[in-house]
Order: sequence, then C-alpha cells, then structure tokens
Amino acid sequence: MPMRVVGVDLGRRQIGLALSDRSGTLATPWRTVRGGGSVPEVVGRLGAVLRKLSEDDDGLAGIVVGLPSHLDGRPHEHAVRVRAIAEALELRTGLAVTLQDERLTSVEAEQRLALRERDWRKRKARLDAAAAAIILQDYLDAQLGAREVRSQKAEDRS
Repeated sequence: MPMRVVGVDLGRRQIGLALSDRSGTLATPWRTVRGGGSVPEVVGRLGAVLRKLSEDDDGLAGIVVGLPSHLDGRPHEHAVRVRAIAEALELRTGLAVTLQDERLTSVEAEQRLALRERDWRKRKARLDAAAAAIILQDYLDAQLGAREVRSQKAEDRS
C-alpha cells in the first residue's frame, strides 16, 4: 500500500505541514506547528507530530522540506537552520528528507488564499500550511514527471 509524503514549510514562527494522497499525486494543506526555538526543540515538536501521523496512517514514505533561497538562487540566511532541522529530522524519524526549492511559495499561497478568503486573519492562519502544500506539490509533480520519463524510456526499449 503506497504511503503519504509530508511537506514542511519551516517558518520562524509557524511551521506549515501538508500531506500527499496515497498515490503521491496531490498535496493538501494539513496543519501548523509552532516554529520558534532551538533546532532540537523544533525537531522534537515535528518528530512527535510525525510519529503520531505515521502510527495513525500506517507509515509515511518521506518528508519534503522547503529550502529558502533568494530569487537569483543564492541561499537565504535561513537555509542553514532549515538544513540543520532537516538533517536532525531525518535522524530522529528514520525517514528520507528531501530539500525542495521554496522560492515564491509563500507569495503563491497568499495569492491563492486571497481568492477564497477575504479575512486576512484567516488567510494568515492558513498561509504556512498552504505554502507547505505548494512545496510538496512541486516535489510530487517533479517525481511524477520523472516516473513518466522512465516509463517512456522503458516503452521505447521494448
């Protein structure tokens, strides 16, 4: 049975979480977790949430963490912390953690939410999970594209 992938948007105050469907094609916003504190504190909170999810959901396939960078591709100053959290999360959970470019995901999430929700307080509360869903969807789309290319190459060899 295929398992879900979790998307993570590591903000300074809030951490957005998203889940894939079991087929690995669709990401949806899930929830937020408090983001402040040291790397071990953040990893502890995330690890507890993911352990509970894994138990309730018959396991997880992996974790995709958004990696911040500037528009020109230079690493963002927050990237060092994100990498440290991703490495510690991989060690704590035993799940593969993939870093995914997150440029403009918060802007895209805000634009999408603004179309559906007029109240900025409600939008703000949903923003981090929506950004995590965009990060995860970008990853899932790339994986799907890679599977299609491999499938096409296999057909071409037949």
